[in-house]
This record gives sequence, structure tokens and C-alpha cells, in this order.
Amino acid sequence: MYLSVCAALLIPACSSEKEITDNREKYPVTNPVVMDTVYTNDYVADIHSLQHVEIRTRVKGYIEKIHVDEGEIVKDGQILFSLSSQKYEIDLLQAKAMLKSAFADAKAAELDLQNVKMLVEKNIVSKTELKRARSKLDALHAKVNEAKSYVASAELNLSYTAIRAPFNGIIDRIPNKVGSLVDEGTLLTTLSDNKEVFAYFNVSEKEYLDFTTLIDSEKKNDVTLVLANNQIHSSNGCIETVAGTIDKDTGNIAFRACFPNPDLLLKHGSSGKVRVIREEKNALIIPQKATFEIQDKVYVFTVDSSNTVKMKSIVPKLRIPHLYVIESGLSSHDRIVYEGIQLVKEGDKIIPEVISMKQILAQSKEQTMLMVKN
Repeated sequence: MYLSVCAALLIPACSSEKEITDNREKYPVTNPVVMDTVYTNDYVADIHSLQHVEIRTRVKGYIEKIHVDEGEIVKDGQILFSLSSQKYEIDLLQAKAMLKSAFADAKAAELDLQNVKMLVEKNIVSKTELKRARSKLDALHAKVNEAKSYVASAELNLSYTAIRAPFNGIIDRIPNKVGSLVDEGTLLTTLSDNKEVFAYFNVSEKEYLDFTTLIDSEKKNDVTLVLANNQIHSSNGCIETVAGTIDKDTGNIAFRACFPNPDLLLKHGSSGKVRVIREEKNALIIPQKATFEIQDKVYVFTVDSSNTVKMKSIVPKLRIPHLYVIESGLSSHDRIVYEGIQLVKEGDKIIPEVISMKQILAQSKEQTMLMVKN
């Protein structure tokens, strides 16, 4: 009888304990891992040609001939446009005639000076006449120089009727056609040298300070250009220059990266993103999936030695695909809930199922590859 009563008392107690144990849910947990990682930063960039100039007229005239077509590749010194030159040819002839006349007058004045010298030596005329003759010759020499400048100016204006390429490049749109009257300074086209391009982008002051190490290292060549269609440009570039001042309004500083453009795919005025590869040594990494936000603060659920859930605030340093690099709030010894964070709360007791970060990283890599494929 005594044994029966004891058994009857023990059975409910054991059942209650088993029920409590069974009420604990299983949740995947993991440990933050310390490792070296590589990540990228993208910066919106404006693309400029190595050289990009406007081709404008320097004299007035009619367009007689267009020697090139839009989009054509031209060589340094190649004739692009011909303007009517008759007026400037006549101006040159007149200037040369004036020069010839000035030379003749100066020659005659030299002979007169020699004669006056002889007369002065014989006391036939006064020395005042000699001074007058020399002054006349000086004035005529000045006329010769003036006439020479007219000739040079006329030759220059005549040369401006043949508009040439100042460097190798690609012709842009040609708005004026043959027969159009163009004034001095009229835009005929633009010429771009695209064998290399500059990508201008802005970074924050903090990132600029981080960049100084990158710029001084050989890894500065690990700069890529993401095109407007999200394709990667075939050639890597390098950061060449940094602006001398930080913009007070934005807190940013301008950078310039240079990219080879052998197939001339990149054009002046294109857009893209400069992608900079960065390294983070001894980074403490957790999956983004294990985090949640409350009022702009990031939290995780940690699991203590008694398997009790506790909410903990963390400070992420940077975000990389599917992962956070943690600045403070966690250590590699902590256990955090990896999945089901929306189902647990502070103080819950759980049954932890440990998943290594190695497995999680492998899954993240597969997800990234699927996203790229899709």
C-alpha cells in the first residue's frame, strides 16, 4: 500500500517535469567568428574623357566642306572643317603688298640718309637734316614691322579657315552643315580622347582617412568600374588624385580614378560606380539574419549558460552581403539565436542547436551566387 501511494505521488511530478522540458523550443544558435574579410564599397561616379574640348571657329565664314563624320576617329592635325577662305586670301595679298611698299620706302630712306651724310661731311647741309633723315628712316622701319604684323595676322586668319584636330580623338555631333554661315566662336563639334577616362567620385571624411592607406599601397589598383548596366569594366583602374579641400556643406572630398579604355566603350559624360575593394583584419562577424532593430538600434538574442534568452544591443561597424562586422557588444564566446528571432523573447528558455558560422557562410555564399544568376 505504501509503495502504491509513493508511486502515485511520483508519477504526476515526473510528468510535470517532462512537460516543462517538452515546452522548450529548439532554436539554431551560432557563435560570432573572428576572421579576415574582404568587402567592397561603391561610389557613384561621373566619367570624363582624358581630353574633351569644344571645336569652335576662330574666324567668320561659310562652311565649305566637312571632312569627317560624327563618331569618326581622327588623328592629331587632321583637317575637320574648311571655311570659305577667299576673303582671307585677299587680306593676305593686301598685307604682303603693304609690306613690300614699306620695304621700298625704307630702302629709299636709307639711300637718302647716305646722301645727307655726304652733304653734312661737305658742310653743304646742317646736322639737323641728318637727324631728320634718321628719324624718317626709323619711322619707315616701324612701318615695315607694322606691315609684317599685318602679314602674320592675315596668314593666321587664313590658317583658321582649315580647322584641325588638336589631338587624337572621336568626333561628337556636328550641328552645322555645309553652307552654314558661322561667326567667330561658333561651336562646330566636340572632340574626345577616350583612350583613358577619369571617374570622379566623392567620399566622406572618415572614408578619406581610411583611403590614405589604400592609396599609398600597391592595392590601389584594385579599383573597378561598375557600368550603368551593372557590368564590370574590363580594365581595373587606380586612384590618382584627391581634392585639396573637404566640402563644408556635404563633408565629402572628391577623388579621381583613372581607367584604361582600350575598346573605347566608355564615353565622356557616362555614369557608373567606382568599386573599391577593402580588407578588414580580425573582423568579428555575425549573420544579419540574427539581428533586429528597435528605434534605430541593432539587437541580437544571446543565449547564456542556462540556455536563457537575453536581448543585447550591438554596434555594427559595416554591412557586407548577409553579414555584419561588429564593432562592439559581442565577443566570439557569445552564443546568439540565428533563426526564429521573431518567435523568442527576453527570458525564454530554449534548446540550442549549434550551427557553425562556417556553415552559415557557405549558405550565404550560395545565396549570393543565386542572386547574381537571377
